[in-house]
Amino acid sequence: MNVTTDELDELPIGERPVGERFYRGHILRLSTGRQTGVVRSASGKDIPFVFAFVEMLGERRRFEDLHVGTTVGYDVSWTSHGLRVSVMRILD
Repeated sequence: MNVTTDELDELPIGERPVGERFYRGHILRLSTGRQTGVVRSASGKDIPFVFAFVEMLGERRRFEDLHVGTTVGYDVSWTSHGLRVSVMRILD
């Protein structure tokens, strides 16, 4: 399956090639006091997160490991507040 990064970003997780389990994006904003932030997807969508409700994968799992511009792999869930990041892995 040959797809571009933008096309891959639009595919449901179950239809992605093996090894591409997450959407890709980067940290757009962080609020240190509230430990919240926003991830911008490769297609330009802004998806918020509350760190306490994000399952962190990989070696770097602390809020302090996140910085504006950090590339992340992520998955999303629907909540009563809309679409939110639910799983995140720091890629760079």
